[in-house]
Amino acid sequence: QVQLVESGGGLVQAGGSLRLSCAASRRTFSSYGMGWFRQAPGREREFVATIRWNGASTYYADSVKGRFTISRDNAKNTVYLHLNSLKPEDTAVYYCAATSPGQRLPDYWGQGTQVTVSS
Repeated sequence: QVQLVESGGGLVQAGGSLRLSCAASRRTFSSYGMGWFRQAPGREREFVATIRWNGASTYYADSVKGRFTISRDNAKNTVYLHLNSLKPEDTAVYYCAATSPGQRLPDYWGQGTQVTVSS
């Protein structure tokens, strides 16, 4: 029912910045909680950040707190992740996810966008 398409990944130097975007396919996007996850080679998927449906609150993994910022523009059906002060260990495929009202875990996922941070 919901399609999510990530964009904005690429190769950046350590200490650099990048902005990821996630575009959703339906107007009801505004009622969904949104989040970002990432998965590095040989590792399990890990939580990165989440934002409430109305943008009133956000939450970050300790590993990215103070460096990454999640935001959303409901009028554009788009969620963003600003990655600052990037480290090589941030290298991963980044996925956006949507959580429908009444659920705790995401029920829609994008295909991912690669972020590679060089040293």
